Amino acid sequence: MSITGNYKLNLIQWYPGHIAKAEKNLKEQLKLVDVVLEVRDARIPLATQHPQVQEWIGNKTRVLILNRLDMITPEIRQLWYDWFKRQGEVPYFTNSQQGQGVVAVSKAAQAAGVALNQRRRDRGMLPRPVRAVVIGFPNVGKSALINRLLGKRVVESAARPGVTRSLRWVRISEQLDLLDAPGIIPSRLSDQDAAVKLAICDDIGDASYDNQLVAAVLVDILTYLEATNSELLPENPLKSRYDFDPGEQTGEAYLHALAEFRYQGDVERAARKLLTDFRKGLLGTLPLELPPN
Repeated sequence: MSITGNYKLNLIQWYPGHIAKAEKNLKEQLKLVDVVLEVRDARIPLATQHPQVQEWIGNKTRVLILNRLDMITPEIRQLWYDWFKRQGEVPYFTNSQQGQGVVAVSKAAQAAGVALNQRRRDRGMLPRPVRAVVIGFPNVGKSALINRLLGKRVVESAARPGVTRSLRWVRISEQLDLLDAPGIIPSRLSDQDAAVKLAICDDIGDASYDNQLVAAVLVDILTYLEATNSELLPENPLKSRYDFDPGEQTGEAYLHALAEFRYQGDVERAARKLLTDFRKGLLGTLPLELPPN
């Protein structure tokens, strides 16, 4: 279902000055790695799938990591786990801020190295640490994950997208070397439904978008999910947070009404508040995507 179809415009635009350069660097580095750790946002596992990653990786081992497990319920987590298993993938759920699930990711990366070093021994070569790279959209938690894998802070980790700019190798253990790559976003994102979810979750990097339009779409998505899958969501998250029920209103109408009700008619302030509250988990554990039927 297209939520953004109602808005009839390109909601999200960005200035891909450094994207092409970052992609070129990453493709060069991918030639040097054995394992790719792909980090996505557990609230939007499909929207945070970079369309070209599979093509770039080729036949290298890939470990799929769904970060921010604290922002979805155990039920949603199980639904995604089962769905990915049906696609032939094993997702690893992490909360890189708190360190949950990180040990399993490290083991998965090192396991790929066992096979690699067996092949090296068979060819009379010495074993070496596995070379892994962490990739994903800006701000999905890559740097925090690396810091957890290392057990100490080495990578600047910030809540603003696009902090990691250059490529650098970090020794995790005797078995594992890790490359931290800048967040990658497609140079153009034709799927505006995915783009707006990236904006809502703050996973989009150097982009320009209208907070009011994006907040309105957030309300529309929540209203749609409540209507179709209410058993998987907290009960009426908007009413619980703002003491103001969206009822049958569109997201845009709700935003304006909420601004009148709580913020002296300041629609921009209402939009920023909605987006910030969602990003901080203050509306509850809310997914923006559910597995396709």
